[in-house]
Amino acid sequence: MDLLGSLVLVLIAIGVVGYLLIEWQYRQRPGNDLELTAKNYHFSTYEPNHYAIALDTVFTNRTRSLEIFIPEVTVDYELLSSDSLDGITVKTEITPQHDDFPARADNYWFAYIVKVGQTTNAKLTVDITGPDLTQLKSLWLKVKYLTYGPEGRIPKTGHLIVPLKFPNPENATSWRENSVAHILPVPTHLLTNLDSTVEVVKKYVTPCAQPGDIVTIGETPVAIMQDRLRHPTTVHPGWLAKRLCYYFMPTSSLATACGMQTLVDVSGPWQVASAFAIGAVAKVFGSPGMFYRLAGEQARLIDDVTGTLPPFDQFIVLGPSHSQQLVDQIYKETGLQAAIVDVNDLKAVKILAKTAETNEAMLIQALIDNPAGNADEQTPVVLIRPKR
Repeated sequence: MDLLGSLVLVLIAIGVVGYLLIEWQYRQRPGNDLELTAKNYHFSTYEPNHYAIALDTVFTNRTRSLEIFIPEVTVDYELLSSDSLDGITVKTEITPQHDDFPARADNYWFAYIVKVGQTTNAKLTVDITGPDLTQLKSLWLKVKYLTYGPEGRIPKTGHLIVPLKFPNPENATSWRENSVAHILPVPTHLLTNLDSTVEVVKKYVTPCAQPGDIVTIGETPVAIMQDRLRHPTTVHPGWLAKRLCYYFMPTSSLATACGMQTLVDVSGPWQVASAFAIGAVAKVFGSPGMFYRLAGEQARLIDDVTGTLPPFDQFIVLGPSHSQQLVDQIYKETGLQAAIVDVNDLKAVKILAKTAETNEAMLIQALIDNPAGNADEQTPVVLIRPKR
């Protein structure tokens, strides 16, 4: 090969390596990584014909080296009710609360730059009026915000669900009994990503509890309160997820490309791919279920769309995080033993985490008939009083 040919090959090799390096670096970069969350919400008015709600929202630039613009913000909503919505009107307004720029009197959202690793705030208010609001269950706010940055103009949506109906904890009196315990399914409001698990226990369980009782909470409600939600529009299935999902039972949460991609995002493509390969071989030799043991804890815990109550039936819900720390915190702040559990109507009970003195065998027997229910009972918390 002459010198010119060798030089051409070297240039091609340099070009290929350069392309791969640039592509690898691009894939590691966060793009327009701006996230909307809410710190809290409160009702300034809660009357049968008028609800006035305020939410403190936060836009967070989660990148380490990029500035992200917010040129547009709008709010859409959906009301969930047990009755007709005729005669009910809803007005929403979002007002910027930037530290360095006052809000405009006309409520125009002017383009704003969120600096590297910084946040900015906005006040979201909702006014609901109608002849009878007592049948309303929840309000699903969809905050649509445009991000402008290295990825161009990327629209995003922050999902905030506000409960509108709150049962009285003193009315929780439907105790049941089995061979090992007295059991009380505890009604709550619709638990959302604006709630705190510990505060829910304090509000609804402590009025009914006695020393020695155990509070159990379903893993899906805990994950929702931890905001471990993904709307399918934010999940982008890749090559691996689109192919592996076809090998799972249709009832599995991993049988859709978005459900499988969620696992890939959490566990990593190499772990999921190797778990699938080893699981397939193990199944041939009579050892099913190996995939779920190797693909990471979330493989069993992810709930795909339709897996829980509306409006969360529109979301993919992961399993909870830091479960042990959470039950320990419940015990520290309430004095109640606690457990996070995964229970279904097939008499399958899995204890994800429990406080140190909790009797696991007794707990499983107390929950074996799924007292929380699998439908719309809205009793995600169960209080267990062991028999002496």
